[in-house]
Amino acid sequence: MPRADRPTSSPDGAAGADRRPRVLFVCVKNAGKSQMAAALTRHFARERLDVHSAGTQPGRAVNAESATAVATLGATFDGEHPKAIDPAVLRTADRVIIVGSAARLEPIDGMLATIETWHTDEPSTRGIEGSERMQLIRDDIAERCRTLVGEMLHRTQG
Repeated sequence: MPRADRPTSSPDGAAGADRRPRVLFVCVKNAGKSQMAAALTRHFARERLDVHSAGTQPGRAVNAESATAVATLGATFDGEHPKAIDPAVLRTADRVIIVGSAARLEPIDGMLATIETWHTDEPSTRGIEGSERMQLIRDDIAERCRTLVGEMLHRTQG
């Protein structure tokens, strides 16, 4: 069974009748929030969406606390690592979502989607740190991902 974050369409990302709806999550380092959103979306969508994540300035490794937080809901970062934005994925994504407020992304010619931003909860601004911080961020992102999956799957059935 193919992984949900790998394209099932042609290698260049061309749209086709059998192409699953594609979402790209972006943050600065692609180590925490965008990885959380991708893992949770994969988990909720059960391979019905083509899910990608990337960073505008990719870090060196995924955030272990973020991975632990999503694992409690059954999602996983297994096999993931911070990566740069693939222009082919950016161009062919049906939804492009910046997770958090720090990343900046300009549209490129031929993009299917507009760029939207999820201004996520940041508990550290309230003095909340550690695992409690990660759980609050996870819960915020998880709620948004559940809604996103419903929207994207409803659109393909309509």
